[in-house]
Amino acid sequence: MKSMQMTATVSVDGKLVVQLPPSIPPGEHRVVLVIDYGSAPSTTRIPKPPLRMNVLRWEAWPAESTFRREELYGDEGR
Repeated sequence: MKSMQMTATVSVDGKLVVQLPPSIPPGEHRVVLVIDYGSAPSTTRIPKPPLRMNVLRWEAWPAESTFRREELYGDEGR
């Protein structure tokens, strides 16, 4: 038994054509088809609104503060 997962397109007349890999031998095979409506890739994207970010005003620190890694941790790193 071999399990494969792929995306397929069904035509307007309800036909589905499947191309199998060459490792499947010719002849009759038992095939199970599962139609999962929820997982089909959507062709239309619904635009999301931009993120609202709050700007915080910090007045306790000097304006020239940079908070570079070297200033926070020193020569030894963390």
